[in-house]
Amino acid sequence: MKPMKSYATFDAYAKDQSAKNRAVIRALRALVKRVAPELRESVKWGNGCWITDDANVAYVYSADDHVQFGFFAGAALKDPERLLQGSGKYVRHVKLRKLADIDERALAALVRQASAL
Repeated sequence: MKPMKSYATFDAYAKDQSAKNRAVIRALRALVKRVAPELRESVKWGNGCWITDDANVAYVYSADDHVQFGFFAGAALKDPERLLQGSGKYVRHVKLRKLADIDERALAALVRQASAL
């Protein structure tokens, strides 16, 4: 198993991703900052995360062919657009392969819900 990379900052994490994934991550960062400015960026478990003092809210995971934009309490979110994937007890995610996959309205609604939990 490959050891998990460690990053000092979200910027360092983003910079280490492929150019295609960096563009998606940059757009997600802007979206989160716009709709939930109270969230702080962090790096946990080798991935970019958005957190509060009390909770982990969302994360990005960069795979070879996509970016996962996930929610730690995703199972509790209303998802009328049916974007969320996953079957675990808590976490759900959206797979984004390119910038055009970002549904700003639907993702903003999910971010707002997740940050309010």
